[in-house]
Amino acid sequence: MKKLIAFAALCSCIAVAAWFTSCNNNSTEKTSPETAKADSLAKAVERGDYLANHVAACIHCHSMRDFSKFSGPVVPGTEGGGGGVFDHNILDAIPGTIFSRNITPDRETGIGAWTDEEVLRAITQGINKKGDTLFPIMPYAQYNRMAKEDLLNIIAYLRTLKPINNKVPPRQLMIPISMAYPAQALQPSVDSNVRPPESDPVKYGEYLTGMADCVNCHTPIVKGQPDFPRMFAGGNTFNVPNFKVNSANITPDSATGLGTWTEERFLNKFTLYREEKNYAINPGKKNTIMPLSDYAGMEDKDLKAIYAYLKSLKPVSNKVEKYPR
Repeated sequence: MKKLIAFAALCSCIAVAAWFTSCNNNSTEKTSPETAKADSLAKAVERGDYLANHVAACIHCHSMRDFSKFSGPVVPGTEGGGGGVFDHNILDAIPGTIFSRNITPDRETGIGAWTDEEVLRAITQGINKKGDTLFPIMPYAQYNRMAKEDLLNIIAYLRTLKPINNKVPPRQLMIPISMAYPAQALQPSVDSNVRPPESDPVKYGEYLTGMADCVNCHTPIVKGQPDFPRMFAGGNTFNVPNFKVNSANITPDSATGLGTWTEERFLNKFTLYREEKNYAINPGKKNTIMPLSDYAGMEDKDLKAIYAYLKSLKPVSNKVEKYPR
């Protein structure tokens, strides 16, 4: 009996001590405003890193790419430094020569002297710090629909890039820029844009597909304009110095598109290139301009959402020869 009473007393002491410790911890372990702000910025940069490198893929356009390897991965050390050449030799619809801009925080040649609002305007309205209109190979019409939070996350990430002093040449267009400005109306503000819930994979997939600008590469061009009745039906020819490749039909047409593709097959198209050994090879003329080694970094749930959206599209019959002669 005495042992039972002693055991009960010991349990009571332990319970009191645990309660006291818990109360004491609650009173002392408070997050400071500075720590909370730092945590919030770190999360924003992490999200921006993911989007800029693996979804919106800003970095692959604004860096140098190594097409001696499959899918042209970014040349290390050039991240965000610009200088990539886009002209009619790459895509017939480009009326001249355009160079991707330097988006590193270099104050002289990059965006180091730009405010967040100025960067946001360039990304979503196609207007740079000087007030000049950007050529819409920069898909600001798509970014105009992005959630403001995601846009600010990307900007926060760009601020962390290593500054690269690289003065990019001015573009050389054969037409007035007004002729190239997107036909669709742009929202004057992105303040009300929100990210669709992941619980709706089709809507969320549509959002990610827009951010990745799949439509511009995978929609046929007729007389310099997108063939809207055949959106996502592929057939654009990209002429890279060592190879030519046509963009694929990614509508759910069973004969010529993704109609017979399972979700697993779609994911494997990307996840294979999560290992460097699978793209660090020279495929010669069997290469692709699609940055699969970048998109491979997308989370499985995001790839599945894109698949769900593409499967919801209207099927378009358009047989594409991947590697034209």
